[in-house]
Amino acid sequence: MKGLYLEILGIVFIVFLGSFLHFAFELSGFWAPVALISAVNESVWEHLKLGFWPAVIYALCKYPFLKNRSNFLIAKSVGIYVIPVSIVVLFYSYTTVLGHNIPAVDILIFVVAVILGQGVSYRILESSELPQRLNLFALIAVGLLAAAFVVFTFYPPHLPIFRDPGTGKYGIP
Repeated sequence: MKGLYLEILGIVFIVFLGSFLHFAFELSGFWAPVALISAVNESVWEHLKLGFWPAVIYALCKYPFLKNRSNFLIAKSVGIYVIPVSIVVLFYSYTTVLGHNIPAVDILIFVVAVILGQGVSYRILESSELPQRLNLFALIAVGLLAAAFVVFTFYPPHLPIFRDPGTGKYGIP
């Protein structure tokens, strides 16, 4: 049960920190280092960082207490990936049907994605031990996604997921 409470605490942490990060770049006076972890525009891509970075920070905070669990890195990595994948799938599914987005639904999708990510992480963490060799793959996978968030913040491809729907621009305004 202790593990479940920690994951619920993680949901609260990720949702609150992610919500703050939505505004952090603007609050910082558009300071470039803050752009690495916060949304710099209203594109779907930039909103994925709001779940990713807080989940990584929470995992790092939990690591000293659970590093002896051989499946900790795998559980957290899969949970961290579930968050942005869920956001993309849910957002594009409902906006395709409706033809537009609804901000309240977007916020709900963020919360649901965080719950799904933490839930998957918990299920893997509480399952039987997984092969140690998967830990390196898990770390590389999270590292690659982190690198993509950093690079595409400053050099976004001109694809719809990177486009700010309000301004039509890409990346840092």
